[in-house]
Amino acid sequence: MSAELGGRTGLQGKLSQWLRGRRPKEAAADSGGREALLLAAAGAGLPLAPAAHPAPGYRCSCDRVGCPTPARHPVSFAWQTQSTTDRAQIERWARHQPQANFITATGMVHDVLDVPLEAGREALERLLGAEIEVGPVAESDDGRLLFFTLTRGTPEVEDEWWPCELDCHPETMDEHPGLRWHCRGSYVLVPPAQLPGDGQTVHWVRGLEHPLPDPLSLLEVLTDACGRHAGQEPDHIPAAWPLRH
Repeated sequence: MSAELGGRTGLQGKLSQWLRGRRPKEAAADSGGREALLLAAAGAGLPLAPAAHPAPGYRCSCDRVGCPTPARHPVSFAWQTQSTTDRAQIERWARHQPQANFITATGMVHDVLDVPLEAGREALERLLGAEIEVGPVAESDDGRLLFFTLTRGTPEVEDEWWPCELDCHPETMDEHPGLRWHCRGSYVLVPPAQLPGDGQTVHWVRGLEHPLPDPLSLLEVLTDACGRHAGQEPDHIPAAWPLRH
């Protein structure tokens, strides 16, 4: 799935071309391939719960009129307690809800550093070129790159905690432009996921065979890349990944 990246050939031109042009051949449309990828995510320790899926006309499968995040949110308000790595439960969900996307709850085992796509591609190239360990990475066709990392855990002193919602407060945007740190109380879609629009998906570009790194080992390069691309970002970044539901 990610042999070219994992090999770190050092051929930066080829790596850049791969990052910008390659689309992984996932079996997302195939029920067996979908279930296998979900079970692989659970096997890697990512707790999963069912999520909404696209409906005709760029709508969401939920009953909410004008859903602000179609196909990107859990189906249950109890998603934090519902999230599980239990293989049998995930198999039941996947087979009984064949169209459903799945979210993974962050802040339990893993966090996710969520950045604009072009900034993320630049950062990924720099990280791999510097031989810094990078874990699984997913790409969302609505313009985000998701870096899966170990969770920071719960600190002894609560004041040291950086809650996930702080990454979109105005006073922190200058320091971390475009970056969303999903930790306790947050979630992201886990591949394979379908988004509204023709062929829009969330898919792996680096697979789950890569160990989860410490988020702080990636943070400087990611924030630097986000800052570099901040002038190219729109004034308003859509809330592709709601921090609370």
